[in-house]
Amino acid sequence: QVQLVESGGGLVQAGGSLRLSCAASGRTFSSYGMGWFRQAPGKGREFVAAIRWSDSNTYYANSVKGRFTISRDNAKNTVYLQMSSLKPEDTAVYYCAAEAGGVLTRAPGSYEYWGQGTQVTVSS
Repeated sequence: QVQLVESGGGLVQAGGSLRLSCAASGRTFSSYGMGWFRQAPGKGREFVAAIRWSDSNTYYANSVKGRFTISRDNAKNTVYLQMSSLKPEDTAVYYCAAEAGGVLTRAPGSYEYWGQGTQVTVSS
């Protein structure tokens, strides 16, 4: 059974940094695409970034490009989201997701597995 567990969220001041982690278990993820999404109160789920596990190709939303970096650690079966220059509008619950086809996609419906989410709050 696939399990994705996020951690690393918290409260940070604007301009600060946080690193989110997504520990994946339950199968071999070498052919998977992994994504980060976020959802602010009253809004829909928004794509943030994605990485293809096999070759580390990445894809970012324009709103985070240059500020966020997605990466993965094969040995730890973990995907990271390094967030810098955080803004109040980055406040949301952040979710990790896995897609079995290895496609870099921003569409939430393409991801089969989801974590429980971790709260990120950026104060002004």
